[in-house]
Amino acid sequence: MDVDRVVALVTAGGIELTDRRRNAKGDGWSLSFSNGATVEVGDDGSARIAGKGARAVARLLDLPTATRAS
Repeated sequence: MDVDRVVALVTAGGIELTDRRRNAKGDGWSLSFSNGATVEVGDDGSARIAGKGARAVARLLDLPTATRAS
């Protein structure tokens, strides 16, 4: 999954991006959204969704919550 695609899909679903930064390890992006969800998108295409609004974001991205997916 591409970080720009994640941002586009979630914001198109009506959830505002509130923060976008490189993660602590420097191997991906950490995205925060207005509904409380966070998405970690690895440079390898992996994605992990967590937080209060994770289910809504996972539905928009067609991904499971709190697991790594390609």
